[in-house]
Amino acid sequence: MVEATLVRRGKAPLATDEVAPVTNDIDIAERQQALEAMSAQQRVAWGLEQFEDRIVLASSFGAQAALMLHMVTQEWPDIPVVLVDTGYLFPETYQFVDELTERLKLNLKVYRNPISPAWQEARYGRLWEQGLEGIELYNQVNKIEPMRRALDELGADAWFAGLRRQQARSRQDTNVFTVQNDRYKIHPVIDWTDRDVFYYLKEYDLPYHPLWHQGYVSIGDWHTTKRLDEVDDAEETRFHGLKRECGLHEKV
Repeated sequence: MVEATLVRRGKAPLATDEVAPVTNDIDIAERQQALEAMSAQQRVAWGLEQFEDRIVLASSFGAQAALMLHMVTQEWPDIPVVLVDTGYLFPETYQFVDELTERLKLNLKVYRNPISPAWQEARYGRLWEQGLEGIELYNQVNKIEPMRRALDELGADAWFAGLRRQQARSRQDTNVFTVQNDRYKIHPVIDWTDRDVFYYLKEYDLPYHPLWHQGYVSIGDWHTTKRLDEVDDAEETRFHGLKRECGLHEKV
């Protein structure tokens, strides 16, 4: 069964000492330890073997998004790639989405809240200007709800995410494999450094997000994202420094 799955995805079967698929009865602690010892590519291969077509890749198409998009689609070209579109992404982000979707032939699945941004503003005002409570509601409506719906509709038991421990203090204790709201999450590049990312992108001639070169190290919505030179700490480049995480990696 494992071999047939890999052949269907256009990949040769992996040697038994490279990846050891487990049953659906997963011992989380044991699997965390095993995956920590693997390379990022082996972690991706294990996730695809374990969950087959019940796994998706989530991407914000942020600064270094090309890394995970390339790495995962090398193993399964047709994996569903979920983008949550708030309607307030930078124009450069939408252009980056188009560029990578065409170049990597992505099976892109875009999810949004059914209430348009203009209608939300009419109903709630500019939530991102209403302190932490407003930002929390904004994220719930525009990020968490659409992502939950995406996972439900796509029948996902698991998802890949490109989190790295070096990105933020809130991610320093993140495990390579975890359970979040009854779904498994795999972070293949969790232990990668900025240098690792640079060399991977260079090796495969992959681009950074266009705004990376303008000093944006973490890229979300235009109204709550700042350049590094506009703040005292990298943690303050998002959400006016009131918080770091949008909730996708905490509440979905």
